[in-house]
Amino acid sequence: MTKKARSQAPRAKRAAPAAKTSRPARAAKRPAPPAAAPADAAVLARIAVALEAIAGRMAAPAAEPATDILDRAEAFIWQPEGRLAPVAKVSRVEMELLQGVDRMRDTLMQNTERFATGLPANNALLWGARGMGKSSLVKAAHATVNARPDVGGRLKLIEIHREDIESLPALMTLLRASEYRFIVFCDDLSFDGNDASYKSLKAVLEGGIEGRPDNVILYATSNRRHLLAREMVENERSTAINPGEAVEEKVSLSDRFGLWLGFHKCSQDEFLAMVRSYCAHYGIAIDDDQLEREALEWSTTRGSRSGRVAWQFVQDLAGRLEVRLGTK
Repeated sequence: MTKKARSQAPRAKRAAPAAKTSRPARAAKRPAPPAAAPADAAVLARIAVALEAIAGRMAAPAAEPATDILDRAEAFIWQPEGRLAPVAKVSRVEMELLQGVDRMRDTLMQNTERFATGLPANNALLWGARGMGKSSLVKAAHATVNARPDVGGRLKLIEIHREDIESLPALMTLLRASEYRFIVFCDDLSFDGNDASYKSLKAVLEGGIEGRPDNVILYATSNRRHLLAREMVENERSTAINPGEAVEEKVSLSDRFGLWLGFHKCSQDEFLAMVRSYCAHYGIAIDDDQLEREALEWSTTRGSRSGRVAWQFVQDLAGRLEVRLGTK
């Protein structure tokens, strides 16, 4: 073997082990399969909970038909998921205790009587000063008309909350086929900011393809005549391309109520008449001069005169005289 061949042979033998050890080293650097991310685990947990809830609903007994529920009470609260909750006892004030609202009382009663007996009637908006008996008048009118022999309890009162207005079309569908007649009542109805749910109410009142069912009428109370905040209308006037059209679209909601009943702050004489009426009804015996003096002092400290303030004073007076405010 030549000298050159001998010098190359050892280098070839030394190179071989290096080649064998390099392959395992590269294999050890391969990354391990990624573990499940925490976010994926949370998603799977939510899916499992949702599936359990669906299974529970499928196994639950069928809901009671609406026709059977309507036979159980004279008043209900509408639940947005599509259920009517019966009200065992309606919180109401007797009609004779509502003082200082004679004209509004007579007008609403006539409208309600016509509707309950199958005659044409208008949707009603009761607006104006707070605490002057707007919602109390609606509930009292329903009770009074429903007790008439020719109505015979066929007039139902259904309250829908302001935040559930968008589900009003579903309620109309439910009531349309019923043999009863319904007052759908929304207390303290108003809209603010970018709230567009008033459009659902507009379609139900007038203008929708189905229209309001013949056996349904809507009564609403609000401190605002046009149901929308003043700044809401002014913003439309200042930013719209055609301000007149924008404002008309906003204020047209209240025009869908055919009957407007305005409630204004009561006078001192009307306030004292409310207080005396409550005292007579509940049997609170007190000298009239003392009653007048204390009632006026109470209204002065509250900075307001209204039916609500009168009732609050009577509750305080009855508590001090240890008189229970039950039915006389």
